[in-house]
Amino acid sequence: MRNVYSVSQVNRYIKNMFSEDYFLQSVLVRGEVSNCKYHSSGHIYFTLKDASGTLSCVMFAGRRRGLSFRMQEGDQVIVAGTVDVYERDGRYQLYADRIIRDGVGLLNERYEMLKRKLEESGMFDELYKKPIPRYIRTLGVVTAPTGAAVQDIMNISLRRNPYLQIILYPAIVQGEAAAPSICEGIRRLDEYGVDVIIIGRGGGSIEDLWAFNEEIVAEAVFECQTPIISAVGHETDTVISDYVADLRAPTPSAAAELAVFSYTQFQKDLQMYLDQMTGSMRNRILQLRHNTERLKRELVHLSPASKVRDRRMYTAQCLDKLEAAMENKIRAYRLQADQQERLQMRMERKLSEARSSMKLYAAQLEQRSPLAKLSGGYGFVSDIDGNAVTRADMVHAGDLVRIQLRDGRLEASVTQVDTNTTGMNMESK
Repeated sequence: MRNVYSVSQVNRYIKNMFSEDYFLQSVLVRGEVSNCKYHSSGHIYFTLKDASGTLSCVMFAGRRRGLSFRMQEGDQVIVAGTVDVYERDGRYQLYADRIIRDGVGLLNERYEMLKRKLEESGMFDELYKKPIPRYIRTLGVVTAPTGAAVQDIMNISLRRNPYLQIILYPAIVQGEAAAPSICEGIRRLDEYGVDVIIIGRGGGSIEDLWAFNEEIVAEAVFECQTPIISAVGHETDTVISDYVADLRAPTPSAAAELAVFSYTQFQKDLQMYLDQMTGSMRNRILQLRHNTERLKRELVHLSPASKVRDRRMYTAQCLDKLEAAMENKIRAYRLQADQQERLQMRMERKLSEARSSMKLYAAQLEQRSPLAKLSGGYGFVSDIDGNAVTRADMVHAGDLVRIQLRDGRLEASVTQVDTNTTGMNMESK
């Protein structure tokens, strides 16, 4: 009897067959979206169908980055993913990794591929961006000769600066001939030597704007020596030339405002700069005048004549001080001389008074002098040692004594001592 298998075994076998098929591991499927459901978990369940069949599909929440739009019933899409078997239900389905719109999706794919290629080559690097001149005299425009874009650029540019020269290269901006025409316009205006080039056009679908996504246009913009402003479509539209250009403007009108300076504002700025310069010059001149006056004063102060004058004044002050000192000295000397004179007078008066007193005292002494008494016949008796003999009992017979007279001195020998007062016997030698 043949082997009997369970349902899960058969489903697992089929799943292994799908897993081993290289073709089913990475497949692109085109179809129309139906039964599209956005689950609360973030997963998207839908069906792809065409005229003769249907295919169940699922995009898990973790893969939603591969979907740049919200799918709706009837959308024509291309789904990239893996075909595999859901083992529990025993049915196969397409597990989507990326979903793009059919037609537009292919263009977006080309757009992203070229964008990555040019970015890796360095064309988008800020290092290569040229600054837009602030004041320009000639403006080059590469766009269609008719339409709102060229009118907006011209009107706004001339309103901001009526003296501006605008050179228009009438380029084809849509269709197969658009990219070569735009490149030729960029090269012609670059050779002509305009100050700034604006490339752009009005809004449209991605197909309408596709010429500005071509690689040859990107290379022409990158190689151009003149600064380029890219102004393609509306503010939400972004093309390759926007990344390569030196500056991106959201619209052609905005590009004109970015490229062309306002002449009225320019005049106001000039007047403001003139006023600032005049004020600065006035302040500078005033400052220089003050410095000049200060230097003059310093020069006068440092000049030889000023130094001589200062020395003279210093000498005069020194002389005045010297004269004052001399006068003080003389005054002091005079005062000292007066004091000495007064002292001399006082001394002389004192001496005179002393002489008078001495005379008085001399007279009194003269009266009291022993010599005066001696002159009357008296003498002064003393022993040999000079001691005065005032009593008789102070000497003995045979003692030598001295007798001082007025006109001389005698030496005598005592022959007899008599204690009464009647007389005294002595022998003179």
